[in-house]
Amino acid sequence: MTNDVPVLLGLRHLALRVRDIRKAKEFYLKFFGMKVVWEPDAQNCYLSSGADNLALHEVNEDTAAAANSNPLDHFGFIAETAAAVDSWARWATQNGARIVKAPKQHRDGSYSCYLADPDGNTIQVLYEPTISRQ
Repeated sequence: MTNDVPVLLGLRHLALRVRDIRKAKEFYLKFFGMKVVWEPDAQNCYLSSGADNLALHEVNEDTAAAANSNPLDHFGFIAETAAAVDSWARWATQNGARIVKAPKQHRDGSYSCYLADPDGNTIQVLYEPTISRQ
């Protein structure tokens, strides 16, 4: 086990499962002043207040029960670069973490990996071009 944990920039990403993407988006825009960063399709919307990132993922009837019991999809720690994600994933693997999704490039230009904590919560280590620079 290595104690030299690669540096991350903090917990600045959260992803929620929502039943109505339009209502959820309007709520976060209105009450928290967030701005739309990216809407890849009708079921997904990424918002930011400038220094953080909130992903809204609309669930369908088949997955609505999961959203009602646990609306948290995942939360994420921000990395400074894509290379930092790779370094962190290697370190985490060497130190016994269970990586559930290996590092990969996403459609929006971000780069990340996912792991599970001891209770099965999903954690993303994420390089996101907009907020990783702040």
